[in-house]
Amino acid sequence: MIPKVDLDIKNRTKKGRVVVAMSGGVDSSVAAALVKASGYEAIGITLQLYDDSNSPKKKGSCCAGQDIHDAKKVASTLKIPHYVLDYEKIFKEKVINDFASSYEKGETPIPCVLCNERVKFDDLFDVAKDLNADALVTGHYINSVEGKNGREMYRAKDIERDQSYFLFKTTREQLNFLRFPLGNFTKPEIRKIAQDIGLEVSEKPDSQDICFVPDGNYKNVLKKLNPNGHIKGKIISKKGEVLAEHNGIVNFTIGQRRGLGLAVGEPLYVIDINPASYEVTVGTKDDLKKETIYIKDINWLGDDQFSNKIRKVKVKVGSTLDLENADIITEGNNISVKLESGLKEGISPGQACVFYDIQNSSRVLGGGWIYDNRLPWHLAIYSINGWILMAG
Repeated sequence: MIPKVDLDIKNRTKKGRVVVAMSGGVDSSVAAALVKASGYEAIGITLQLYDDSNSPKKKGSCCAGQDIHDAKKVASTLKIPHYVLDYEKIFKEKVINDFASSYEKGETPIPCVLCNERVKFDDLFDVAKDLNADALVTGHYINSVEGKNGREMYRAKDIERDQSYFLFKTTREQLNFLRFPLGNFTKPEIRKIAQDIGLEVSEKPDSQDICFVPDGNYKNVLKKLNPNGHIKGKIISKKGEVLAEHNGIVNFTIGQRRGLGLAVGEPLYVIDINPASYEVTVGTKDDLKKETIYIKDINWLGDDQFSNKIRKVKVKVGSTLDLENADIITEGNNISVKLESGLKEGISPGQACVFYDIQNSSRVLGGGWIYDNRLPWHLAIYSINGWILMAG
């Protein structure tokens, strides 16, 4: 028997029309099944984001050719209408191009966040509204509940599957329209539901790679998209000594140890990437450690206004890292996060710093992008919930 879920929709239409974003995986498929079994009118929509006809088919890679077919088959099994929308051009403009330019700037991007922010929760949001839907449902492992200022975001019951780090850019307006029926389930429970109702995707592997890099080799993609990233440069020490030459800064990420091509006595790691000079600086593991990080483009989901003060929160500075106590320090347009635990390694520009409530660490308060604070202030542009701040 399929469990029933309450999507908590206020002023719903007579049928309770709900658009379900269906990727072809087990999570979104079960989300659609839960919606229908709970008495809502479910409409499945799958976004075709890129042409993978010439890509190798690999188990565990997202959107690997078979996915649209799988989504259609699930919709047929559930007897719900299903539509495929061609979003290749939009996806390239809003996600893939940004992915390439981030590496050119020496950053380590998270394209899944951009896809959620700029495509799934933006364009698909509008499509659902045009269909007069009461809500847009996704298969993310996250919770949302009604609060005093609208819906609030909370971590999933299955902490191992929690996807709040990748959804920190979700706005309050989007939260009020989105619903996440998987938030109170574990992954094994979801697979069991899929098995019980005869969905062929019940044992389908989870996505492991970036969808438009199905073979896992992002360097080949970058070479096509970003020739500038393959300009040769120097690998230098902290003292500026030239240790070797490299074939492009896109081949490096902060914290990287393997593939440096250096024969030295001690292990060395990439500690800095300078896109202006095409220099890659290496140092020891201790050189990777940071206590203060700088963030921009804040999305704030707290109850009060984001203001110039020291705010105590818990933060997550990497998708696989644990929460830790920190202070958000706002001084004019300069927003930084000081980690209470002291120095931490592996923090890279382009990654996210996600905020959680200090009293209730399940509640997500938003977050921002980590950036390289060497950028001159007069060239930096920041925003908080869409309000643009230009330093200078």
